[in-house]
Amino acid sequence: MTAPHQEPDGPGGARSHLPDDTLPLRLHDGPAPAAPTASASVSEPKGGAARLARSSALMAAGTIVSRVTGFLRTLVMAAAIGVGTLNDSYQVANVLPTMIYTLVGGGALNAVFVPQLVRAVKNDKDGGEAYANRLLTLVVVLLAGATTLCVLAAPLLVRMMSPDIAADPQRMALTVAFARYCLPTMFFLGIHVVLGQILNARERFGAMMWTPVLNNVVTIAGFGAFVWAFGGFARSGVSPTTITPEGVRLIGLATLLGLAVQALAMFPYLRKAGVRLRPRFDFRGHGLGKAVGLAKWTLLFVLANQLGLTVVTQLATKAGAAAERAGHSGAGITAYNFALQIWQMPQAIITVSVMTAVLPRISRAAHSGDAGAVRDDISYGLRTSAVAIVPCAFAFLALGLPMATLLYGSSDAQGAEGVGHALMAFGLGLIPYSAQYVVLRGFYAYEDTRTPFYNTLVVALVNAAASALCFALLPARWAVTGIAASYGLAFAVGIAVAWRRLRRRLGGDLDGARVLRTYARLCTAAAPAALAAGAASTALLHALGTHVLGSLTALVVGATVLFSLFLALARLLELPELNAMFALLRSRRGR
Repeated sequence: MTAPHQEPDGPGGARSHLPDDTLPLRLHDGPAPAAPTASASVSEPKGGAARLARSSALMAAGTIVSRVTGFLRTLVMAAAIGVGTLNDSYQVANVLPTMIYTLVGGGALNAVFVPQLVRAVKNDKDGGEAYANRLLTLVVVLLAGATTLCVLAAPLLVRMMSPDIAADPQRMALTVAFARYCLPTMFFLGIHVVLGQILNARERFGAMMWTPVLNNVVTIAGFGAFVWAFGGFARSGVSPTTITPEGVRLIGLATLLGLAVQALAMFPYLRKAGVRLRPRFDFRGHGLGKAVGLAKWTLLFVLANQLGLTVVTQLATKAGAAAERAGHSGAGITAYNFALQIWQMPQAIITVSVMTAVLPRISRAAHSGDAGAVRDDISYGLRTSAVAIVPCAFAFLALGLPMATLLYGSSDAQGAEGVGHALMAFGLGLIPYSAQYVVLRGFYAYEDTRTPFYNTLVVALVNAAASALCFALLPARWAVTGIAASYGLAFAVGIAVAWRRLRRRLGGDLDGARVLRTYARLCTAAAPAALAAGAASTALLHALGTHVLGSLTALVVGATVLFSLFLALARLLELPELNAMFALLRSRRGR
């Protein structure tokens, strides 16, 4: 599938079934290496630094493997069905279960029930086991009913997501067929998330990060079998009008089986943690009512997010179809989603891993009224993640084209360029996207779901308005590039709003001067490095072409220039977070 559980921190994006935000939740397709681990010593209480570092490292390793196999999945997907309108139909069908799951309760589960689970584990005599069983029972009943209704309503849902597809009888029939395989995955997605949150509340983070690898492996096998049976896209040119029912069934079953395996793989982890699962229907008087009351604002939060996603999907599928009719493939929702998945990787590996490990501690500090500790952890998360997020954002801006042509050029050369342009447009938006993710954890720690709703509404409106403007003003082949840039713009507005609100919540102090100084120094080092890297890679692409060798050479040379120059400039600026990272790396080499 494309993006699993994730708390919708912003509208219009798309995630995959990768652990992007549940840990500590976008849509489509999907949830530290050294950076978070290294900086664990920066402004960290000594007693928690080692455990935080171990948790972050475990989650980072799982996320890296998940993301790598996720990339392999998209590569095999592109090799099987290309990056054009056929894949657009699959993307529309595949985003529906994540979208509906999040609407039904995914956002509330992450934002509201995690603090409740933490408290139940800490305060209840049974270690929170009864509360966890009631929650799991509630999720199973709710999602079973919602999944049944959605499968029956698949034509209506597809029409809602893309009127352009609905206007074409052949594409409509194809997308509905895909949707009826994809929609049941929302049930398994919900099971996976709730079981993962039960483990997270016990500070056992590995399962949530590693089980998506199984999903990716099953999906890769399914699309690989499609290539073996029907030939690769470069040779077959398969389209919505030529794909066979057997081909649709193969892709659909692989998608469904992948999520089922991902969910079922959680049970051995639960047994190892000593958690005994059994149905419990005694919901009244055990805290679930309070959590449901808190969830009403999260539901509105999620609704705003999904409305933004719907607008983006409608505009991108319409632009992609128009561009393909004009002879330009790879300018639709598939290019947008593939670029988004690459762009989100630093966020998933770094920011999410750090904040997942920190989130239980922030919740405890908020519960005890220690605003200073909440502030310190938010500042720590922002500064720690920025050390890697900022240079990665500039790298996408400078090197997005050779990244995409290297990954997808052999399957669909023109489509790969569309992915690359979208990736460049996403680029710098990674900075506010990551920062807002961290800041919103502060509101969730106080069980404040109303403020994130208002913030997300602002982001959704800006994203939808800017995306619609790009669709109206730009040629069809460039509309998705503009829509990708709109995503980052929306988060830049969103982080400004969220920052002011959280600062007031914490008594007017959010360590702002220190945080802004860190970001300013990082951008000062990254901007000239990106300019030099972009110039070098562009010259090489023009000289060597966008085939595998040319793209690889441009990417390697560009990345070497960018990160070497960035590190040299950053060291001159004497960033303590960066120095801590190098110190930790040196100490590990010495062991």
